[in-house]
Amino acid sequence: MGRGGIGGAAAMETADSTRAFVRDVKRIIIKVGTAVVTGQNGRLAMGRLGSLCEQVKQLNFQGYEVILVTSGAVGVGRQRLQYRKLIHSSFADLQNPQMDFDGKACAAVGQSGLMAIYDTLFSQLDVTSSQLLVTDRDFKDPNFGDQLRETVFALLDLKVIPLFNENDAISTRRQYEDPSGIFWDNDSLAALLAAELNADLLIMLSDVEGLYSGPPSDPQSKIIHTYVNEKHGKLISFGEKSRVGRGGMQAKVVAAANAASKGVPVVIASGFATDTIIKVLKGEKVGTLFHNQANSWECSKEATAREMAVAARDCSRRLQKLSSEERKKILLDIADALEANEDAIRSENEADIEAAQGAGYEKSLIARMTLKPGKITNLARSIRAIADMEDPISHTLKRTEVAKDLVFEKAYCPLGVLLIIFESRPDALVQIATLAIRSGNGLLLKGGKEAMRSNAILHKIITGVIPDDVGKKLIGLVTSKDEIADLLALDDVIDLVIPRGSKNLVSQIKSTTKIPVLGHADGICHVYIDKSADMDMAKRIVLDAKVDYPAACNAMETLLVHKDLNKSEGLDDLLVELEKEGVVIYGGPVAHDKLKVPKVDSFRHEYSSMACTLEFVDDVQSAIDHINRYGSAHTDCIITTDEKAAEAFLQQVDSAAVFHNASTRFCDGTRFGLGAEVGISTGRIHARGPVGVDGLLTTRCILRGSGQVVNGDKGVVYTHRDLPLQ
Repeated sequence: MGRGGIGGAAAMETADSTRAFVRDVKRIIIKVGTAVVTGQNGRLAMGRLGSLCEQVKQLNFQGYEVILVTSGAVGVGRQRLQYRKLIHSSFADLQNPQMDFDGKACAAVGQSGLMAIYDTLFSQLDVTSSQLLVTDRDFKDPNFGDQLRETVFALLDLKVIPLFNENDAISTRRQYEDPSGIFWDNDSLAALLAAELNADLLIMLSDVEGLYSGPPSDPQSKIIHTYVNEKHGKLISFGEKSRVGRGGMQAKVVAAANAASKGVPVVIASGFATDTIIKVLKGEKVGTLFHNQANSWECSKEATAREMAVAARDCSRRLQKLSSEERKKILLDIADALEANEDAIRSENEADIEAAQGAGYEKSLIARMTLKPGKITNLARSIRAIADMEDPISHTLKRTEVAKDLVFEKAYCPLGVLLIIFESRPDALVQIATLAIRSGNGLLLKGGKEAMRSNAILHKIITGVIPDDVGKKLIGLVTSKDEIADLLALDDVIDLVIPRGSKNLVSQIKSTTKIPVLGHADGICHVYIDKSADMDMAKRIVLDAKVDYPAACNAMETLLVHKDLNKSEGLDDLLVELEKEGVVIYGGPVAHDKLKVPKVDSFRHEYSSMACTLEFVDDVQSAIDHINRYGSAHTDCIITTDEKAAEAFLQQVDSAAVFHNASTRFCDGTRFGLGAEVGISTGRIHARGPVGVDGLLTTRCILRGSGQVVNGDKGVVYTHRDLPLQ
């Protein structure tokens, strides 16, 4: 294998630009900390060791040269000595057990056991490993470096994995925890070996995800993806040292900074995840990177993200100062500008589609990114509808007389700055931008690279009509994937993140930010045909729910049918029509026996958008229970003429949208009369269902008085009388 990064060119396309150097990495040193090697009870963590060895085997097979520096011998030895002392103890000894052991004795006993485990695991994977024990004294010999390199390079040529450890049993260190010398623990040994052996990368595996700005247990601490000594050196507050090893995060940082200063990049990352090493070599932004060029990258990059967010907030506050008519005019100007530039928009969109087809993207994704004829006209129409809506900013919801001449008001106000991360659909950019303007919010947009040209021209047209007294930076377009992580860390500036895309996108964002996230992770929508259903109506609704736009999140994924309709003529006709439209029907555990495809045991299938799961249920309550268990709380529908069954379904199905005798495809902001939607939320906090202007607002309390004070509530007569809205 040549130098190219694990996973090939496709994987490197998604790499963070600051990690692009991994494409040239060949020789890797992996340092495994004691907290990774052992569990909380001090015993070897065989699952993590097995995962580590499997990753090393994969790298070895793909041509990487891998060197391991492993801790854990002292811990293994301590366990063995404790056991030996326990079984040889008298009853009196057991009443007052003494389990303190000399560290050198523990190392002497544990080293062979640790290596035996590695040898066994690697042998199972058809990999050969070797042991190299070194001490601080060895490196004082001027000839030792040449001898070391000769041995290690010979092993690497033979595809053998060298395993290094400090030989604590015969160390000349004055004390076991003496921090002096050429190296003083396995962290500093790994950094020393990285320089001595001309490594391209050092990966230090720890029990946390990387370096945090403070103790990881502190909710205010944030992970530092790229360490800059001038910036972070004096700001970081380290927690307690390792529970089992000699070092801790502070020792790792010192060692990593030392290696980076000598030209060896270092990544400190979690050894608890099953694929951390592979992710690092794919260039993904995991852990904390130490690099001798980090200062020039990070300072400019973070400044860009923060400046963009701060500028959007400043512009939003100027937008809120405008009158309702002035904000309305901006929207009308946007609608006119889109129609005037339709040919240019279509041209850029067609270029995106051609590139996506050439790259082999799925047809469903290409369908979502296509701006079909009439789309721009429809977008302009929806923008004008939003402009004609009642102005939501400062709209008073409630007025209450608290006491004489003391009036409380609750009013709508903008959230602040929104970060929208969306895939595929350039029309989403237009909808979101216009909703943000109407609601007085600043906006940062990150679209998928597959629609980069479409997004760029739409952003240019929209911001082109925003008046200078508001500022073009009201709506920022994020063009680099690298900036997302920096923006997600700005919980002091950005107020809400709305991801629009795949389940993986939503889940990843939720797990990597402290900013509130509004969205849905799945679109598992059900249609239930009750025994009393009009089958002609059922056929129309089911076909529309599945076929009108199969790639949409509100398209039907599961068809539930009352068991009395099994093998009925109406159901057979419906299934035939679905198959004619290209829908592949997968049967559940008690599916229709006429289906000629395999049955599946799961109702959360991961097939293409043209797949559908069919299942029979006993009654409406069974359908409700099924949906509440297997659904994603998005949109679910009942088809029935039984009003009692319909009402039970509407009241008991716990979803954001519940329909009776209507296609799930109606779950849409425009169709609901919201003008447009910023997304669909299946959560229960703040907004649920299609989110329009009102979902981008919060409330504030306004109190109008005439000099009143509380003073222990003396002399205050509370009336709490509702007042008319003005």
